Amino acid sequence: MHTDLTTGSIKEHLLKLSVPAIVGYFFHTMFNVTDTYFAGIISTEALAALSLSASIFFMILAIAIGMSEALTSLVGNALGAKDIQKARHIALNSLAFAFLLSLFLSLSGILSVPFLIEALGDPSYTAQTLEYINIILYATLFFIGSFFFNALLNATGDMISFRNILILTAFLNIALDALFVYHYNYGVGGIAMATVISEAITMSYLLYKLQKSSLHLELKEFVFDREILKELLKQGFGPSMNMFMMAFGMYIITYFVAPYGKEAVGAFGIGMRIEQIFLMPVVGLSIATLAIVSQNNGAKMYERIAPSTHLALLYGFILSALGVLSFFIFGDFFASLLTNDAKVIEQAVLYLRICGFAFFGFVMIFIYISMLQGIAKPAVIFPISIYRQVLAPVALFGFLSTLDLEIYSLWLGLDAIIFSSAAFLWWYSSKKLAALH
Repeated sequence: MHTDLTTGSIKEHLLKLSVPAIVGYFFHTMFNVTDTYFAGIISTEALAALSLSASIFFMILAIAIGMSEALTSLVGNALGAKDIQKARHIALNSLAFAFLLSLFLSLSGILSVPFLIEALGDPSYTAQTLEYINIILYATLFFIGSFFFNALLNATGDMISFRNILILTAFLNIALDALFVYHYNYGVGGIAMATVISEAITMSYLLYKLQKSSLHLELKEFVFDREILKELLKQGFGPSMNMFMMAFGMYIITYFVAPYGKEAVGAFGIGMRIEQIFLMPVVGLSIATLAIVSQNNGAKMYERIAPSTHLALLYGFILSALGVLSFFIFGDFFASLLTNDAKVIEQAVLYLRICGFAFFGFVMIFIYISMLQGIAKPAVIFPISIYRQVLAPVALFGFLSTLDLEIYSLWLGLDAIIFSSAAFLWWYSSKKLAALH
């Protein structure tokens, strides 16, 4: 069985779906925070290495994440139309696609990573970055498998399974990091090994839960369907490029932060980890919005789409206000949990207190993108991503770098880019919502 999101209280559906997703992604982020903590114990260079690796690896996975979101939309629309056989047919073809995609992305990452690292021009943490990222890249299949299996479960309204396994692996990762870093002294390679083991367990569990759902898959029923793959690519291109550009944008920011020193790069990594914790509720709301909008769009219940979107925005703004307030009151404390380097803490707090205001913009970006995916209108996601993650940062940060300003100028510029992107998506999405009626 799957949860029917085309009837009943929108508020109840939104809370029922988003709360488990929020809890799950919170522990997923704590997973990353744990890695950052142990890297900080090793050295500031190791901390910088993980900061750089995060942006590089996210670029590799971004395409898979975007495609998995498209998969949620396609299967959700099929379930909303009460066509379970079509939903299973899409799911089977998507898994074949996921396997091929993992091979391609793993190979692409292994070949391109050395050039991306060299471009930053700081050899002090190059070796540790390669040590970490290469182990992760060889295990790309586990990450992509997890994304795709969870996307299928999300389409059925199941946000619980992902939450449960992320809680388990978050604690497992702490134990494995401690074992590999403290006991075996494997350094950043040990942190990567702990991540890979945890992700393999995550993928296996999600597959088990999928087979217990209404989408249980029988390989003997698999029939290759080129049209399904084309539709996946069509629906997934915008979201994939959005995620890729987010990751590439992280790399671009790191490029402009690097001249301020390894402490600044490490602080940026810490700031992002802390920021991600507070963004988890927004991510949960966006996932719930995608599932609700997809099913209602498939069922042609268009009158439920705008209220779902607006309610998610309201909740997101309330949570953002709490996050911004927390950074001003507890910013120093949060940063000190991940490093004892006074300069890194100072830089991380500066980032949090300036870029925290961008949360309100992120709420609009995440929710409106989910809504557009749900109604199968993702085309604008790609161009807005190009603007937000590449064109605007390169132009604005490049200009600011010629003025020899302090690093705070970059964070103010980042706020401006995010809010301008949010304003455009609000205008565009409002038009699409109005056209549904």
